[in-house]
Amino acid sequence: MRFLILGRGKTGALVAEIAAQRKHHVRVLGKAENPDASALKPETLQDFNVVIDFSSPSAVMDNIYACVRHRANMVVGTTGWYDEIPKIKNLVEQSGAGFLFGANFSIGVNLFFEITRAAAGALQHEYVGQIFERHHRHKVDAPSGTAVAIQRILKEAYSTDVEITSFREGEVVGMHELVFDSPNDNIYVCHDAKSRRGFAEGAVRAAEWLAGRKGFFDFKDIWRDL
Repeated sequence: MRFLILGRGKTGALVAEIAAQRKHHVRVLGKAENPDASALKPETLQDFNVVIDFSSPSAVMDNIYACVRHRANMVVGTTGWYDEIPKIKNLVEQSGAGFLFGANFSIGVNLFFEITRAAAGALQHEYVGQIFERHHRHKVDAPSGTAVAIQRILKEAYSTDVEITSFREGEVVGMHELVFDSPNDNIYVCHDAKSRRGFAEGAVRAAEWLAGRKGFFDFKDIWRDL
């Protein structure tokens, strides 16, 4: 397949590397080559099966609008735009594009989400929940999209807003911890990423899955099909 990758950061570079290892043709555009999504024209997009976005919170919305408008299938790993999900879903359905986003493309993190759903029942039994997330000092958005997804799962289960505490330090790849505290005991659920590779590999496999499909998808709903 042919993939257009938006973003030259560490994760974007690793996505490009893994896609090439899986025998795909890859082109990468950084911020300087694609200001305000100006490079995402129909004649460019038509050459690619899927666009994969790992740009930045400040650039991602322009990229999404351009790709959806031109009916280009798109995988979005950039976070920090989730308040716009209802609007983007409507645009995708109107345009007939294929669109897949994920708070985290790691299989391990998506298993963590499943464990969170099962553990949410603690909130009915005098436990108080807290979410802690740690990332490298270069990460712009806080809280992380993964932490927000954990919070959303708990709220959907028991209509409770669980507090998120964010830390930005050193070169931490990504750690998420869900703690349930009660007078009698504590419950800890933790995911600690060793590298970005699991995240990047999941994004490439998601792009392979999306090629030729139409509709609006969340990675947490399709990862078992990969």
